[in-house]
Amino acid sequence: MLIKNAKAFINGAFREGTDIVVSEGTIAAIGQGLMVEGAETVDLKGDLLLPGFVDVHIHAFMGQDTMNGEEAVRHMSRELKEFGVAAFLPTTMSASPEDTQSALKGIKAVMDRPEPDGAIVLGAHMEAPFLEESKAGAQLKQYFVLPNEENWSAYTGPYAGIVRMITMAPEKEGALDFISRLTDSGITVSIGHTSADAETVHAAADHGATHVTHTFNAQTPLNHRAPGVPGAAMVDDRLDCEVIGDGIHLHPDVVRLLMRCKGKEHTVAITDAMEAAGMPDGKYQLGGQDVFVKDGAARLADGTLAGSTLTMIRAFQNLIRFGASPEDAALMTTRTPARSIRNEEVGEIELGAPAIFTRFDKDYQFVGVIG
Repeated sequence: MLIKNAKAFINGAFREGTDIVVSEGTIAAIGQGLMVEGAETVDLKGDLLLPGFVDVHIHAFMGQDTMNGEEAVRHMSRELKEFGVAAFLPTTMSASPEDTQSALKGIKAVMDRPEPDGAIVLGAHMEAPFLEESKAGAQLKQYFVLPNEENWSAYTGPYAGIVRMITMAPEKEGALDFISRLTDSGITVSIGHTSADAETVHAAADHGATHVTHTFNAQTPLNHRAPGVPGAAMVDDRLDCEVIGDGIHLHPDVVRLLMRCKGKEHTVAITDAMEAAGMPDGKYQLGGQDVFVKDGAARLADGTLAGSTLTMIRAFQNLIRFGASPEDAALMTTRTPARSIRNEEVGEIELGAPAIFTRFDKDYQFVGVIG
């Protein structure tokens, strides 16, 4: 395939008049005036071309949840690609050790035998079980346990090797030492569902934590005398901060505040999507609980927010609407999420990268997926 006349997002900037050659699913050449005899040619006529999005926190999509196993993850892979996602971390909910292992087994199966026309599964994000009961949110706290080797083995079993990121409450007994143990094995530790104070957040970073889960949500709030998790996270340069940019989880001013503090290199756009994403309003499930979606907001019966119905397309558009430059919004939905889990293979238009692209017009309206 030959892509012509793209305004392509490369190395943090949009480059007009870019041509890209795709061969066997990867980027084979980038330049201007490229010609490939007999190749399928797509003329973008100046439209924006972004690398495929990277979502490091997504539970479900279009009616299928990670916790349902291999076929659900395959469904997510196929459908997410249609929405411009190149790669993602299927994210688990709190559940029994047996159900957690079953979900991890399903994720591993798709990693071992990827969907031929789907988004890449980079590994698992475990958003449990080492969480704080008072900040459970939509998680089932009866499955929360202390962070130690015995519980880690019980919940991951033979699938620990596919865990790419885990959300933890650093104030739990033994948590700081276990953060060091996990980060030493290459797992990204994210601070979340936590009642930690600012000092504990900095201590977690001292022990290797580098990420904050859906910043401001399900954690201690920002107060001028007790800055809590978000206050500490926004000033600690070691921490990348997730942001759910749906306009529901965070006021646009808070998104602006977060972007100004963390910048394009440390603000990680996520969806935290549940199975109603890409679907109409109605009654759905998340972690075995009924979720009611009205006007795009997903809530438990008691009103607790339960994930989102956000897509990465809308996240990109909303970040621009909230004040980010198109370049910064592109970074925060592609390269920055990938780098936050130490992945160098996705999130950029470069030689050898997966050839999954999103196309937008000059008004940032989604045109479609190429790849």
